[in-house]
Parts: sequence; structure tokens; C-alpha cells
Amino acid sequence: MLILGIETSCDETSAAVVRDGWEVLNCVISSSQKDFTAMGGVIPEDAARKQLESILPVIELALKKANIGHNDIDSIAVTYGPGLLGSLLVGTSTARVLARIWNKPLLAVHHTLGHLSSTWLKEMKSEKRIVKNDTVSIANDEPHFPVLTLSVSGGHTDLWYRNAHTNGVLAGTTRDDAAGEAFDKGAVLLGLPYPGGPALAKLAESGDETTFDFPNPLQHEKNPDFSFSGLKTSLKYLLRDLGPKAEDQKTRVDIAASFQFAICRHLGSRITMALEMYPETKELHIVGGVSANLRLRALATDIGKRADVTVRWPSVLSYCTDNAAMIAAAAYFEQTEKTERKPAFQTQATASLQELIAATNTAA
Repeated sequence: MLILGIETSCDETSAAVVRDGWEVLNCVISSSQKDFTAMGGVIPEDAARKQLESILPVIELALKKANIGHNDIDSIAVTYGPGLLGSLLVGTSTARVLARIWNKPLLAVHHTLGHLSSTWLKEMKSEKRIVKNDTVSIANDEPHFPVLTLSVSGGHTDLWYRNAHTNGVLAGTTRDDAAGEAFDKGAVLLGLPYPGGPALAKLAESGDETTFDFPNPLQHEKNPDFSFSGLKTSLKYLLRDLGPKAEDQKTRVDIAASFQFAICRHLGSRITMALEMYPETKELHIVGGVSANLRLRALATDIGKRADVTVRWPSVLSYCTDNAAMIAAAAYFEQTEKTERKPAFQTQATASLQELIAATNTAA
């Protein structure tokens, strides 16, 4: 089954062709991120205008690079939410029109379910790296359920335990900021450029993460929820107390490393707790934009060794961020699991995956 995926939930415009939920024939991503560097963040109206300009060329290029025509695809999948409403409407409106013109089924996909599917993606000539016990090997097999997935980005931080792609429970979620949001806000406090998360991680590379002791949120809680607002506040007060010393480069890199470690340590403690709650877990997956963070990957690897579970993250860096290949994959898995979905859908800036999966489980 060939699915054309379309993703426009934020500032990326992406189209991809995916075969059978995992084989990426081509994935094109056009990002307006650089245009918003001077503003320190995405301006929704401008993002939507740029997506309107690029959506058709991106789709055309994806089909061309996949060496297929629109007659070859079996269906069209598009992100319906959550995200920036104007951006989402660019994608969903385009998908509706193309589905009607090309006479193809139209599949609406929840953005987070796309991220949860990203660890299944594999380019035709790429290799997927996994970690098992003390070795790093190439995964020729697809992931095996049950899976505990940390979905972590600037917009969400969730822990999902699933027995199938569309059957599972939300084990933990953030009570305030998302982890990526904490990275970005910390970067702003340190005077780093947008996008803040990668800039802070880069600064932290040569730092000593044991220099400054940030709090470990919710450490006495008995459920694997997250909270990051206190870390941001702690960084703010640390910079205030250090005064001019905070401008010293060695101090800056140590602050960045310590702050990054605090975020990753908190994520790791919640993962460990969830693995104890679900001992039958076979694999731990890390997905979303923050899954590209090397410190988080190293920490997840250590957790996987101790718990004796396979650890995976997306095989290609671009699959960590928003992309259409993950949307096409999620659509395929929903179809193969025969999830009952109404043909009509509503584009939504806010959409609960928990409610969607709960409804699916009830129907099953």
C-alpha cells in the first residue's frame, strides 16, 4: 500500500510517500524555521502563508523523487491536529481537494500518533540503529509490542504504553511545560538563538553537568507525570544569583550542561517508573524533536540496559521532527488494525490522542 502523507502542523511543510507503513520512498520537508530566527519563535500567520506557497511544490517533488505519479498512490493521509490552526488548514484543505480530484481515500491522522509511528520508518537504503543490552546493532526487524514510548517535543511530553499502534494507555504526561519548551525557555534565559533546544544542547557539549544542582521535579510522586516549569524558574534565579559571573563562557557551558542533564534526568526517572509499572514492556521508544538530543539518548540507553529492553529512536534525524512520513505510517497502521474512523473529520488546533485511542479501544 502506497500512502501520500501531508504534514503542516507548525512551520514545516512536508510530503512523503511510504509503502506498507515503514518503507519511505521519499520525504520532502520545507521549513520556514530560519525565517523566524530574528523573532525568536514561529509567527503562526506567516508560517501558514509560507506553507500555502510551498504545499503543492512539496507534494509534486515528493511524488517525483519517489518516481511515481498520483495514480500510483492508494490513499492520502494528512495531519488534522493538534497544531497551529492556520497551518493545519493549509494541509487538510489541500488534502481534501487532491483526494476529490484524484479519487483517493482521505485518512486523517493525529499528529502525536504520527510521532509514535516514527520508529517504524526506514528509508530504502538506510539502516536503523537500536540498542540492546551492551551492544549497538542494526535492526532489520520491526519493533515489537508491548512498547513504552516517550513522545517528547516542544509541544508535548507524554509516556504511552501500547499493545498495538492504536491500543494503549497514556501512562504519564506533563503538568505544565513540555520538555522541548523547557529547553527553549532555558536557551532564551541564556541568550541563545532560536531554535533554542539545539543551541542549548550544542553549548552543553563541553560543559560539566555536575557543576550546578537543579531540582528533580516530582521525585516523590507515585505516577510518571512530568513537570518542567520549576526547572525554568530555578535557572532564572541561578542566573540572577551568579550576576556577572554568568557571562563567563566556562560558567555558561556548565550551566547549559547542568540544565540539560536536569531535564534528561527528570525524563529518565519517569521512564524508569513507567517500566516498573509495565514490566511486560519489550521495547522503549524515544520520539519527537527532543529525541534527537544525544544526552537523552545516552540516558535512555542506560535505562534500557538495566531493564533489559530494546531501545529505539527514529532511524533518521529528520524523522525526529515533524515530517509527513510518520503521518503516512500512522495512517497505514490505523488501516491495518481496522480502526473505525468516520470519513469526515474536523481540523483541530487542539486534539486529544488519549480520547481517540480510548474510543478505539471501546469500539474494539
